[in-house]
Amino acid sequence: MSVYFFIVGAAIGSFLNVCISRWPAELSVVSPRSRCPRCEKPIAWYDNIPIVSWLVLRGKCRGCGLPISVQYPFIELVTGLIWLACYFEWGPSLTALRVAVGATILLGIAVTDLKHYVIPDGFTVTGFLFALVMPIVAVFVGDERPFAGPWDALIGACASAGLIAIVGWLGEVALKKEAMGQGDVTLMAFVGAMVGPARGLLTVFVAAAIASVVFVFLVAPIGWLRARAKGEAFELPLVPFGVFLAPAGLLTLLWGNALITWYLGTLQG
Repeated sequence: MSVYFFIVGAAIGSFLNVCISRWPAELSVVSPRSRCPRCEKPIAWYDNIPIVSWLVLRGKCRGCGLPISVQYPFIELVTGLIWLACYFEWGPSLTALRVAVGATILLGIAVTDLKHYVIPDGFTVTGFLFALVMPIVAVFVGDERPFAGPWDALIGACASAGLIAIVGWLGEVALKKEAMGQGDVTLMAFVGAMVGPARGLLTVFVAAAIASVVFVFLVAPIGWLRARAKGEAFELPLVPFGVFLAPAGLLTLLWGNALITWYLGTLQG
């Protein structure tokens, strides 16, 4: 069963690569069939086996011989491991399926925003509808944790999207330019529907904390060194916030309640 979960996850990761490549360009993920982005030769089924085909082809297209990005096997491997981890933690259950699907969509969002500075509606709308419908199913199945219930899912979507919209508006007023994209708002509607209002608000603060650390200790120093090497003035780089909101959403889904309990206990202490 664990092998089955990994294979299914890797196959979904292969489709996730298609979404990451095509949705930012507003292309269909259904047709045309998978093809090399350089020579545009259709990829045969035996060259489209997750992870294995890339290794067999040594990372090169069979048609033109040009390199195939390591992103493809990496996404397939990570998605397979996500589904495998969900099976180990929750077994063959509805919760395992919900966490696996949610984490897969968040992975696609993070990678797409990192590469293209955009969060496609295909990810967020799909995730939002999934997150709204599944709590109702979970009530009848009796398998709800760690997700929000039906009512909390709806309130969480509204509260989380509203908070990030307000943050974006305040940032725009302060910086005199767009500070938060619409994709971040729909992303938080999706996350809020999974975790509810309390953990939805926590997600924004966790994402901001992660982004601050990464920016101060990694992005800014590297940008400053590159600008200095070129003799140019250093400018603050654009930070795709969805890259941090996505993992923060998964963290608060799994451990948000424990973090809130610890924080409240610290205040009382």
